[in-house]
Amino acid sequence: MPSNLWDDILARIEGKVSRYIFQKWFKPTRQLNFDDDTLTVVVPDDLFKDWLTKHYDGVIREAADEVADEIGRPKIKVSLVTADAAPATPTAVSSGSGTSKPAPGTATRRRFRQRYTFEGFVVGPSNRFAHDAARAVAEAAVAEAPARSYNPLFIHGGVGLGKTHLMHAIAEYLGTRLPQQQPTCTYISADRFMNEMMVAKRCDQLPDFRAYYRSTDILLMDDIQFLAHPNRKGTQSEFFHMFDSLYHAQKQIVISSCCPPRDLQFDEGLKSRFKWGLTVGIQPPDLETRVEIAKKKAEHLAAIPINDAMALYIAELNQSNIREIEGSLTTLIAQASMRKQEVSLELAREILPNLGEQDKPTITIEMIQKVVAKHFSLKLSDLKSRNNTQKIVMPRQIAMYLAKTLTEASFPEIGRKFGKHHSTVMHACNKIENKCKNDATFKALVDGLVTSIHKSIQ
Repeated sequence: MPSNLWDDILARIEGKVSRYIFQKWFKPTRQLNFDDDTLTVVVPDDLFKDWLTKHYDGVIREAADEVADEIGRPKIKVSLVTADAAPATPTAVSSGSGTSKPAPGTATRRRFRQRYTFEGFVVGPSNRFAHDAARAVAEAAVAEAPARSYNPLFIHGGVGLGKTHLMHAIAEYLGTRLPQQQPTCTYISADRFMNEMMVAKRCDQLPDFRAYYRSTDILLMDDIQFLAHPNRKGTQSEFFHMFDSLYHAQKQIVISSCCPPRDLQFDEGLKSRFKWGLTVGIQPPDLETRVEIAKKKAEHLAAIPINDAMALYIAELNQSNIREIEGSLTTLIAQASMRKQEVSLELAREILPNLGEQDKPTITIEMIQKVVAKHFSLKLSDLKSRNNTQKIVMPRQIAMYLAKTLTEASFPEIGRKFGKHHSTVMHACNKIENKCKNDATFKALVDGLVTSIHKSIQ
């Protein structure tokens, strides 16, 4: 068992947040002890504790889960305590080797998903152009000619079609073929970029923020559409100037989006820059490609091959995107393990939804918003507004709660649909859940809304 688990967790956190965030909020922390699956970490004061809990709880849990998987533990729970509440002499702390553990190869400044490689990307007619363009960008960087191929490379397509896979594959390609620290490759989602910029402004660290991102050799910006919001003009402006700085310094830029540049609600100046390079789209995979994807995903998830009949069944069952295929396989493998059975076509037909059920419309956040707004005689825009009167807040919180319970959307995804921070959604869900437990009349109201939502899709 490692003597200082927090050092290992910090090494992963360092790859998930920007340099100045790590130095300011994580570097001053230290491990106190590890007991009964709980890792106690000392932070300087209540400000640190509140800030890390509110803004980086998910990052800490994600890094802790990675370490737990690596050392073969089921879970590591991180508990933050302030210095004045901790014993004067900490236990189970070792100096270790520091918190900096650079990944082999390229200095990525974000921990990439190493399973997302070009070799692991199933190429078909729907994505071949995007795959070839992404590989050309990676090969140009290896040949010490970044930004001379396609700059920017703009990849667009629906959810779960492989955009993020290609971006991580670029970084992985560089990391396995180039010497340590050359070039610097930075991956960031647009959502996290916006949050980090807000933190930098609050902490008077915008110069550090700008220097960090403008010093990269290759920038991979995922889900740029999340910056396309009237309330995010400041972030758009920051990205605009960062884009210009990188482009004119001949640094490679790769951007992904759910839609092509022309459909993004950005200023024309920024949209025109997206068109300076190459724009490629990814379409839903055809049946043959989905069969190959199912086979490759099964091999990765459980290291077991599946036969053509089972791959075909899963491919026909999931026609929209790759994530659905992976979800079906995960369910199938988990059920087989719990039942102590082999993965088989018969088991797949038993536990996976049949094809008729796949055609049924699903509940969406927009659908929930419409039903709730109508029930409370509100405009749809009221639920997304900054109006915090009780007349608006309670229906909004109910809608957020229903979105979390009736869809598979994450807290950040729900927050974006309402124009709110994910912590606001978490607070709303907790509040409504508690109120339902303690107020039978209120619970009946919520249950009635659930019934109305289900009726709206029939």
